[in-house]
Amino acid sequence: MCGIIGLVGRRGYHINQLLYDGLTVLQHRGQDAAGIITENKGRYHLRKSNGLVKDVFFKKHMKNLLGSIGIGHVRYPTAGSSSAAEAQPFYVNYPFGISLAHNGNLTNAEEIKKLLTSAHRRHVNTNSDSELLLNLLAMELHSRTHNLNIDGELHVDVKTIFSSVSALHKQISGGYACVSLISGLGILAFRDPNGIRPLIFGSREVDGETEWVVASESVAIHALGFEVVRDVAPGEAIFLTSAGQIFTQQCAEETHHSPCIFEHVYFARPDSIIDGISVYQARLNQGQRLAERILEQYPDHDIDAVIPVPDSGRYAALQMAGALGVEYREGFVKNRYIGRTFIMPGQAMRKKSVRRKLNAIPHEFKGKNVLLVDDSIVRGTTSAQIVEMAREVGAKKVYFASAAPPVRHPNVYGIDMPAVTEFIANGKSVDEIGNEIGADKLFYQTLDDLIEVTSIKGVQSWDTSCFNGEYVTGDVSQDYLDALEAARNDSAKTAISVSDETVGLHNDE
Repeated sequence: MCGIIGLVGRRGYHINQLLYDGLTVLQHRGQDAAGIITENKGRYHLRKSNGLVKDVFFKKHMKNLLGSIGIGHVRYPTAGSSSAAEAQPFYVNYPFGISLAHNGNLTNAEEIKKLLTSAHRRHVNTNSDSELLLNLLAMELHSRTHNLNIDGELHVDVKTIFSSVSALHKQISGGYACVSLISGLGILAFRDPNGIRPLIFGSREVDGETEWVVASESVAIHALGFEVVRDVAPGEAIFLTSAGQIFTQQCAEETHHSPCIFEHVYFARPDSIIDGISVYQARLNQGQRLAERILEQYPDHDIDAVIPVPDSGRYAALQMAGALGVEYREGFVKNRYIGRTFIMPGQAMRKKSVRRKLNAIPHEFKGKNVLLVDDSIVRGTTSAQIVEMAREVGAKKVYFASAAPPVRHPNVYGIDMPAVTEFIANGKSVDEIGNEIGADKLFYQTLDDLIEVTSIKGVQSWDTSCFNGEYVTGDVSQDYLDALEAARNDSAKTAISVSDETVGLHNDE
């Protein structure tokens, strides 16, 4: 999972600070690496490296990131890799000079790699499918503009750009939302035909000029003082010229809106609105429905308090407490300087990290029957340790609730979940999972309920593949899943060698 942003500011105004601020707001989408590329007077300026936004960009870097147009990226590692060479944005110098940042995952990446390297003799320098996307886009633009004379001022019909995106859609599969900076022209943004990964854009008027921003979530648009225009539609491309004009076009022959429901369960910020749905309201609804199901089964429950697992379990827990008629209490304090644990390679590292990340408040547990609420359960490592911590500080009974159904299948569209064999729900019943995490009783949301309460705008299709194994692109084979399993298991992640070497565009120090 990653976060992307693109900005076109008024001429003569440097947008480096806006890009930086936008990436900090999207930091929850990627804590492994960050990068910004800007263009000023025909020259690109790039800074990218491993680390949080605040640790990647210093004053000396910001002074070099000049220009009124640029894109940025925050990254989670893919299959455990955290090589600095795979930090984004990526860049190719022909045609024009194109950079790209990508959120998602291509399910036919191996085919695209063979096409690029064998048929088109393009060099691929990393294992990132984002680099493949960039090279394919460059190839399509080249094929439509190879006779173009770029001496002097550059002019390209926007239809040429959109036809390149159309050709791209026909060749690639998976979940993808992209922003691309094309030198001398503007910013191209596009979304996959199923709308799996989110993408939204906004604008504002400053001194009589229109400035534009496109980002993974609406929260980045609002935080920068822009107004949301709308979501980018599935299969649609938008082009923001350097002069502040906007062009839009549907570039896919067939579209089917099936956004990833896990955005509303876990990944997106609660203050975002994705495809017209409030993430905050969706999570409240998830808690309400789960509480109703608990009351149906256990009308005479003995729960004394509902306690969330911070942070994403908080909103469901808040609603559950009210619906169950019991106290809502904060029982855990979170150390916010520890990264998310479910993608950390190595079971020992995860166990150590959970204990550093959360600390229990004994007063809220001693002598009580508590219901702990989390957004989901993936490996179960965190859940088991949290249950153990609650007992250590005196809880009489520890119940556990997941606002999402059991995670039993891999996500292939950009969320780096572990191998299936490492899912705690793999091959187990709900009671068996509850026993494994040490809970007196475990409550799961049903998939039907999750879909119903998250579909605030009415009947809607979702990508729910990590819960039911149904992949909306229709091309995910068992061979692909087997290869994914081999790449994502702990031994594979531990064996990955991390290199900080990179070649290509100068990374402004």
